[in-house]
Amino acid sequence: MSRTDLIADAFTIIRNATRANKEEAFIPYSNSLSKICEILKDNEYIANFKEAETKSFKQIKVYLSYDGKKSSITQIKRVSRPSRRIYKKKDDNLSVLGGYGLAIISTSSGIITGIQAKTKGLGGELIGMVW
Repeated sequence: MSRTDLIADAFTIIRNATRANKEEAFIPYSNSLSKICEILKDNEYIANFKEAETKSFKQIKVYLSYDGKKSSITQIKRVSRPSRRIYKKKDDNLSVLGGYGLAIISTSSGIITGIQAKTKGLGGELIGMVW
């Protein structure tokens, strides 16, 4: 079975793993997912991640972060999909839940957070939101 939207699949895997209180989750590997995991780690939504080699393909092993029994990720949501792309201009408001969440944006200078895009004056495709 071919996957058409790896980012949506990865977000679903992470969301299901946090709801089941798993310590780790395996998501498919891609350069964009690796960068998204790096952003999630820098903002303390996940504990760590690393590349894992299986028999036939590469995966990313995501170590989930918990505060006691509560997950650091309340919700992770894919906004722009292959069938419906959502673009934001540099002047658009990119805050999530009044600053408590995180917007992930694909810009001309790579995948960055909404706050970084605002300070650099960049717009781009709104990939997803995390809170």
